[in-house]
Amino acid sequence: MKNAELVFIPAPIIGHFASAVEVAKLLLERDQRLSITFLVMKSSLSTKIARSYNDSVIAACGRIRFIHLPEVELDPNLPSRFFISLIEAQKPHVKEEVSKLVFASTSSPDSPRLAGFVLDMFSTSIIDVANEFGVPSYIFFTSAAAFLGTTLYIQALHDEQKVDPTEFKNSDVELVMPCLASPFPAKVLPSSLLGKDLLPLFLPLIRRFREAKGIMVNTFYELESHAINSFSDGNYPPVYPVGPLLNLNGHEHDVVSDRKDTHRDIMQWLDQQPSSSVVYLCFGSMGSFGVEQVKEIACGLEQSGHRFLWSLRQPPPNGKMEAPSDYVSPAEVLPEGFLDRTSEIGKIIGWAPQVDILAHQSIGGFVSHCGWNSTLESIWFDVPMATWPMYAEQQFNAFLMIFEFGLAIEIQVNYRKEFNMDGGEIMRAEEIEKGVRCLMEIDIKKKEKLKEISDKSRKALMKDGSSSTWLDRVIQDMIDNMP
Repeated sequence: MKNAELVFIPAPIIGHFASAVEVAKLLLERDQRLSITFLVMKSSLSTKIARSYNDSVIAACGRIRFIHLPEVELDPNLPSRFFISLIEAQKPHVKEEVSKLVFASTSSPDSPRLAGFVLDMFSTSIIDVANEFGVPSYIFFTSAAAFLGTTLYIQALHDEQKVDPTEFKNSDVELVMPCLASPFPAKVLPSSLLGKDLLPLFLPLIRRFREAKGIMVNTFYELESHAINSFSDGNYPPVYPVGPLLNLNGHEHDVVSDRKDTHRDIMQWLDQQPSSSVVYLCFGSMGSFGVEQVKEIACGLEQSGHRFLWSLRQPPPNGKMEAPSDYVSPAEVLPEGFLDRTSEIGKIIGWAPQVDILAHQSIGGFVSHCGWNSTLESIWFDVPMATWPMYAEQQFNAFLMIFEFGLAIEIQVNYRKEFNMDGGEIMRAEEIEKGVRCLMEIDIKKKEKLKEISDKSRKALMKDGSSSTWLDRVIQDMIDNMP
């Protein structure tokens, strides 16, 4: 059989891009007939990390390449439409680059044949381009399988039962959905499904999930068997749990730091701490807080008495679609004297080499924004997590970890702060102190349960593991579906 080329079109978001690269690497390792081309969209949120991935991945694997699409002008005053507008504007450039691939394939007998597109959940409008070339589209879903089921449930609720999901906002309605074993509080849905201005933007993307030939999900069967089994009724494209897909060489790509806290400095500090004694606080690549909330976190940490490593990031200008940056002088936003009083037990850093931190034996707990990549990392490294969601589907992930899986400690489930906006509620020091204490004194049964699922996460990717088997299946389906 002729070699096959897949075109990956990830969303220009650091977490989405990183996990897309990881699934691409797995596909290439598994089948020598495959080669992959990434079409990379430029954005202020992803360019640096995308370029760092390019260098390291290309060096490790010769059958992958990255083509950077031309930059497009977008209205900076419409942040809610940013990703959708960017992807729509890139359609002509995607078509142009794929045309070159097809031409190369037809003009040289040694070139691989175009086998299909692999699209991010935000990139489903590109299915139109795949259809023009007569090739199938697959989706790589970077969140939980249960969240995939929830988006499809809400879309069907809206389209078939004429229910307006935006009316669930601030309500006490509980949804009983096939993808969840527990009743789900509708107010915990992401803003994209609750906002009257956002829902019309996201519903068209979700509808197109059903047009895909298959959906790969960054999860594993042992964690989400209930959700994955809910897709087996024939009403959905095949769903393949192929995770957990983690970049275990994370510090190599942490190039977005503009402070002097080096990887070595952080690791040396952790080496000096007792085993399982440090609580690590990090709120993701887009997570940051205003000064008032920063002071409350500092007071809560100090009052808890626990050792801490805190990734503290400066918010972007209000409304700007930019990633947070590192503070030049964190003391400016911290309570007076805080750094001196906590110098023996705490360390403030900027951007964090998270994988290496979570892997360190001194880490005993993780206060997290509940991004799905961070959630999977917490499971993989067997580090108990306390939930502090902020935006996107993070409230949903917090619900999963606390109530569906029973693996996390609740600080809050429905805290909200959009990453490019000021405001959001203020969580007080007393609540933070309580959450940190509960996390670091987690009961033995919950620790044992986390250890068990952590072991299963690693076995899933081993030979004959569940995700390894699903990966073989998706490759075979891709080959069988080639035009």
